[in-house]
Amino acid sequence: MAAEGCGEMSGNGELEESSAMDVPEVPPPPPPEMSEENGSEAVAPAGPAPASFLIPSAIGDEEGELPADFEHLWKSAHDNPQDFTSWTDLLQYCEQESHITASRRALEAFLIRYPLCYGYWKKFADLERRAGYNDRAEEVCIQGLRVIPLSVDLWIHYINLLLGTLDMNLAESPKRIRSVFEDAVLAAGLDFHSDRLWDLYVEWEKEQGNMKNAAAVLDRVLRVPTQLYNTHYDKFKEHLNNHPPKEVLCSEEYEELRAFCRQSQKAERAEQAHEEEEERPPGEEEPATPEGTDSEELMQKIRKQVLLCRDKVYQDNEGEVRKRWHFEDAIKRPYFHVKPLDRLQLRAWHSYLDWEIAELNRDTKDPTQDPKQEATEESEVTPQPQPASEEAVVTHSDYRVRILFERCLIACALYEEFWTRYIQYLEPQSVDEARAVYKRACDVHLTNKPNIHMQWATFEERHGDLNEGRRILIALEKSMPGLAIVRLRRVALERRAGQLETSVVLLREAVDESKEKPTLHAFYSIKLARLLQKVGRNLSEARRVLQEALEISPDNDKLHLNLLELEMSGDPWASAEAVQECVTRALAASLTSHTKILLSQRGLQFAEEYSNSIKSVLSVYDVHQKLLNELGGSKRGAENGDEDAEKLSKSDDDSAVAVAAQVPPTIPHVPITTPPPPIVGTDMSAQAGYGAYSSWYQQPQYGSYGYQNTWNYNQGYYPPS
Repeated sequence: MAAEGCGEMSGNGELEESSAMDVPEVPPPPPPEMSEENGSEAVAPAGPAPASFLIPSAIGDEEGELPADFEHLWKSAHDNPQDFTSWTDLLQYCEQESHITASRRALEAFLIRYPLCYGYWKKFADLERRAGYNDRAEEVCIQGLRVIPLSVDLWIHYINLLLGTLDMNLAESPKRIRSVFEDAVLAAGLDFHSDRLWDLYVEWEKEQGNMKNAAAVLDRVLRVPTQLYNTHYDKFKEHLNNHPPKEVLCSEEYEELRAFCRQSQKAERAEQAHEEEEERPPGEEEPATPEGTDSEELMQKIRKQVLLCRDKVYQDNEGEVRKRWHFEDAIKRPYFHVKPLDRLQLRAWHSYLDWEIAELNRDTKDPTQDPKQEATEESEVTPQPQPASEEAVVTHSDYRVRILFERCLIACALYEEFWTRYIQYLEPQSVDEARAVYKRACDVHLTNKPNIHMQWATFEERHGDLNEGRRILIALEKSMPGLAIVRLRRVALERRAGQLETSVVLLREAVDESKEKPTLHAFYSIKLARLLQKVGRNLSEARRVLQEALEISPDNDKLHLNLLELEMSGDPWASAEAVQECVTRALAASLTSHTKILLSQRGLQFAEEYSNSIKSVLSVYDVHQKLLNELGGSKRGAENGDEDAEKLSKSDDDSAVAVAAQVPPTIPHVPITTPPPPIVGTDMSAQAGYGAYSSWYQQPQYGSYGYQNTWNYNQGYYPPS
């Protein structure tokens, strides 16, 4: 049992087994030179939509005593649910022990996490059937098909289950089987590898003695680009030749062709009779022909006309197969597996999707295409009406694109890029359908991928459902606690919704919960202070938050920088003392020399620009000069503009410095005494890595515009101390 889903598998991900029908050998690709393109195919509404599922509760379970090692393997699988091997070990053990209760529990839990492993749905159904629960076996198949309606193998397994359990002597049994066949071909019949399903449908109709229905099914598959497209045409010709046309064709088509062929035959006989009359001896009469009977010659003429019509369909379909063949040939693993796909396989799926969408766009712009006419032509060769509502009908090419996306999401279910791409395709057409894909991705297949969950929350907020956006983010935070980005997304959502108090509460909770992690505590404290300052306009509360954070992390340079920026953003005349207190506190902390010089420089700049007393400016200047003397020669070199600019930029954004260093001077050198003032409200946390704004103060930036002395820019304005 463990081998299935993890070993080498065939077409749809199951180990090779005896199938319901023998599959012919795969034909070579169609010939490269074709005269016709744009073949048509059967248009049908989607089958059971993939959605969340619920395994039906077991009936008549006998708990008894579980196998000896079950609890150990069960715990191992649940402790690490992403470990596929631990699940397969559990399932294999349950199968070896032949314990139905243990197997049920294991299969139910496994299929909730890995619902695309269709082989295990089959094993689950077989388990119930062997135990005598046919209704439950049928329900398991139905649940599996709701999740993976494109699984040809699971459809065939379900049909064979019904054929083995239903009483075919009852009038309703054939109707039910035919209904399931219709659901199957509508859901999975457009799959490139759906030939076995179509063949099974044809053979079953023949067994029921319904030759017209068998011909109608063959007529439909002639329009579908499949791997064994040519064998279907051969079977149609064989079916037509082995039975009278009246027993194969629908009555309308047969009568139309019969009338046409009889007219043609009469014309030929009239001409032949005229020739024979000229050669007949005088007095001899023409032999009588029985009325009301169709001769073998007429039957052959009808067959010939039928094949002339189908040959055009076949040629068009061959063109469609030819266009898809190399894309299909590049796909080596069309079934689900937890093993990563290589880049070539991912690229193959992207290329196939690109092409199919391009075909849709081309067909949409083609003015010669008439969807009504195409639908009429199809109804002429398909006697059974299509069970589709007006809302369920989608365009011919659009349905093919959706089928390809669904096939791709089976093989690439663990890659969020394909889910995102499918959603982007669906959203302009239907928000509800895009939402359903988000739900499948986040609730089933990508439970541990936070990015797509946050995209889903953004999607819901963009479409006006704030409550659903909140629910998604809250659920994500519960399932993956500790992600700061999720908490910040919740804060931003509430702020945009006008719920500032809720935003503040969320950040306060984060601050309180992270006191044991100083770095994270400082991060949340900065975010809370900025929210209170910039949105809440509450400087005093923002100041208190940063001061409390400094008590826990007195050597955190980001906290010092943000507190200084907060003080500088207030009333410049009332903030002078608070600014200098910030600088003094920072200089007493265990910060890097670079950070201390930067803070001291900012304090001196603030004093020069806003102080009312030259004495206070000179006092600050003296403190700054003393700091430079204490730091030694390396920073004195920087003071005079002699140090290499790249060395000064190592602690900040190298890329920004590199760009600035490459910019040629465009403004003449003008001796300016001070650099530009800081932007009000600048996020000073970026000075140490939150946004790379610190490079704005670096020498290379100013060097291009004439600012050469970064640290002691005012040495020409004040006398040396």
